[in-house]
Amino acid sequence: MWCFLAAALFGASVPASKLLLAGMGPLALAGLLYLGAALAALPFSFRGGSKELARKTPNILMLLGAILFGGGLGPVLALLGLQRAPAASVSLWFNLETVATALLAWAFFREHLDGRTWLAVLLAVAAGVVLASPSGFQFAPAAGFVALACVCWGLDNNLTALVDGFTPAQTTLAKGVGAGTVNLTLAYFLEPLDLALGDVLGALIVGAFGYGLSIQLYILGAQNLGATRSQVLFSTAPFLGGILAWTVLGEAVMPAQLVAIAVLIPALWLLLRANHEHRHKHEPQSHTHSHRHDDGHHGHRHPGEAADLRHTHEHHHPELAHAHAHVPDLHHRHEHGHEQPS
Repeated sequence: MWCFLAAALFGASVPASKLLLAGMGPLALAGLLYLGAALAALPFSFRGGSKELARKTPNILMLLGAILFGGGLGPVLALLGLQRAPAASVSLWFNLETVATALLAWAFFREHLDGRTWLAVLLAVAAGVVLASPSGFQFAPAAGFVALACVCWGLDNNLTALVDGFTPAQTTLAKGVGAGTVNLTLAYFLEPLDLALGDVLGALIVGAFGYGLSIQLYILGAQNLGATRSQVLFSTAPFLGGILAWTVLGEAVMPAQLVAIAVLIPALWLLLRANHEHRHKHEPQSHTHSHRHDDGHHGHRHPGEAADLRHTHEHHHPELAHAHAHVPDLHHRHEHGHEQPS
């Protein structure tokens, strides 16, 4: 549900951004969107996290990479594409992010993908292709910008799913401040900044909900489901963006769009039905993330709190070996070369 809600918020931001681009350039808009995201995350950023883990070099490098690719390059490339093509087409091309996330997760981030998950990924991409095909891909430069943005966001998704020591709000705040400041600075030198107050406020509001709240919800989902599975659920965002573009912006509805929706439904069903179970070993570790105490991995207790209460703080895991159905979340990034999954 976190991933679905994150998708709804981001999907709505695409047609809204299309309207905002009429009053400002892509760098300025990207900067304001991410500053809005930082404002949305700020009230929730003062609690949780681990200063010790946050200072570790791997976590710092992964967070900087997520800021660079996800907050800096990705949105600017996407907005450049949005300047050159209809909002519905750009929304639907965003399904390429699912492919980029899956391939990067499988190739570089030790994320195991079973046959059902691969089929779900392919169906989700096919749905996006069917939806975009009525335009004949005539907006080639725009499609290129969007494809590059999806690769950047694929890297961001994988890095964000592994960042430790920061809560989702703290990660979002870092992305918002870092990417927002850099993009606005670049806009100052490269774009005219004669911005109307209404456009600035509109961009901050869209950024707060479509990026700030959406990113926090997505991080919660990615840390508990893995980058690929959360991204396939998030692939519903382009469809909401397309629907809003057709209804709010008045772009035409085509029969192929209904076919694509019918293709996405079994993709999501396959994803949710995917099962991976085998005996595996957990090495001792300490980290910080959202968790609950009835999931078989968090045996510590807080007096007076229910076991199903989700919360975030630093905690330690002793060595543990067991077998159960699992997904490639923060606790299950193990190798599968000699395993026999069921």
